[in-house]
Amino acid sequence: MNIIQYENYQERREQDSSGFPYLTYPCTIPLDFNKVPLHWHDEMEFIYIKKGTGLVSVDFVPYQVHGGDIVVVCPGKLHTIEKWKQESMEYENIIFNLNLLGSRQPDICWDTYLSPISSGRKNLPVLITESLPCYQEIASCLDQIDQIRETFPQGYELLIKGKLFQLFFLFWSHESGTFAPPSRPPKELERTRQILKYVEQHYSDPLSIQEISGACGMSQSHFMKFFKKTMEMPFTAYLNDYRLTMASRLLLSSEDSVLTIAAETGFNNLSYFNRIFKEKFGMTPREFRRHMDIPPIV
Repeated sequence: MNIIQYENYQERREQDSSGFPYLTYPCTIPLDFNKVPLHWHDEMEFIYIKKGTGLVSVDFVPYQVHGGDIVVVCPGKLHTIEKWKQESMEYENIIFNLNLLGSRQPDICWDTYLSPISSGRKNLPVLITESLPCYQEIASCLDQIDQIRETFPQGYELLIKGKLFQLFFLFWSHESGTFAPPSRPPKELERTRQILKYVEQHYSDPLSIQEISGACGMSQSHFMKFFKKTMEMPFTAYLNDYRLTMASRLLLSSEDSVLTIAAETGFNNLSYFNRIFKEKFGMTPREFRRHMDIPPIV
């Protein structure tokens, strides 16, 4: 699993070896990483909790999740995944584009049921727990797809698409009482997506408030007020934290020198990088790489 690629969802992802664009990533927090920073993407995502407890937020609404829970992240939704206190969490990340279920010809299924989800005009329930009437059927669809992907039998693509159609039928047929209203005004969420996309694409460059505010069509003062209100921290603090998160991934997933990783994540001053890395992680980058040994969930 490419951690940096996982963190940067706006980058082009590789398909699996089968060439079929339905991707799954098994992940463990904090064994693989402590947190997936706030991000968004055009694909549909299911976060299927297998063991433990964690925290997932969708459009700034936090959800404490437990083994068995399923988090539904529709295209364009801002979301993050992180530790809950000292707990560990093992989960399966499922990602696919809704166009997988589309058609080249006019199609009532796409136009009526899937296009509204893809465009953000229709929300789905965010948290599917065992207490919901549709839980067993929804979980069964995902479990059966996992079983199919263990052996990839001839025609498996047809069966996976069939299970996905069944899954969305279940969402539509059990929608009463499970749909949460938008957490924030759509314009605020769209502006936040624009800012985060720019950070994901340019965090390794010298990135000033003047540059990003101009790219987002805002004055510097308006940008700083908006960002602090929305993210509950100044932009420079967020940018440093994001860069440090990316640096920590590279320290564990590559053999590049600390100096190279610092430069690749936007830090041109090695002593400054070492100092703020230690402030965040409680150890130097070299110590982090050498001593990061977290026991798996039992």
